[in-house]
Amino acid sequence: MERLDPKLVLGAYAVGVFPMADHRQAETVYWVEPKRRAILPLNGFHLSRSLRKTIAADRFEVTADRDFRQLIRLCAEAEPDRPETWISEPIETVFLDLHAQGHAHSIECWQDGALVGGLYGLALGRAFFGESMVSRARDASKVALAWLVARLKVGGFTLLDCQFQTDHLASLGAIEISRTTYLGLLASAVGGVVSAGAGAGAGAGALSFPSEASGDFSALDRGAGAATDTDSGPPSGKRIAQLLTVTS
Repeated sequence: MERLDPKLVLGAYAVGVFPMADHRQAETVYWVEPKRRAILPLNGFHLSRSLRKTIAADRFEVTADRDFRQLIRLCAEAEPDRPETWISEPIETVFLDLHAQGHAHSIECWQDGALVGGLYGLALGRAFFGESMVSRARDASKVALAWLVARLKVGGFTLLDCQFQTDHLASLGAIEISRTTYLGLLASAVGGVVSAGAGAGAGAGALSFPSEASGDFSALDRGAGAATDTDSGPPSGKRIAQLLTVTS
């Protein structure tokens, strides 16, 4: 079974390419560069009244990177409307490696101690590449995405890549752009990359990001973006809802 090199995968994302597989048991992957790309502008998240109430009421306990392994496994599970998944074992393995290296992150939604939804993706420079969302309870994936957007805004990210447009993502504010437009946004977001021959078709060189060129995925946990000193500490749903209504 093919084992993906984390450096190769990072290099691919840096130039707009990502891996997928035909099914869970697939031993190889193929590399994708869509002609049309879905992104979610960080100041364009559609926060409906009902979703705002759900977030502010803290219906779910929302965490970041508490259990990346369980979250990616949940995303890879077959569902009645999706009997096959593109998250093969090689893709799962490389993302576990990337998580251990600090590049891949998850947002988890919990109810009564059980994982009921969330998402995971890859952070590179000031870009975050959303990979998969899952929901086993009403609105869990919407809440996870809302928390992600708030986290990225506070952390100084500039690009949230959603890969392919869906009705679900469109309802939350995602838009579809051309490959050329996307590559311009990507170049700006990962402009701190130092890469020798990065890409899916060649050996990716070393990737380094000066601190000023990288987003900070953990800024929200340290109280960054709080309105007052008393707002510091673990974020609440009310604070997330507030962050999502503030535009720059």
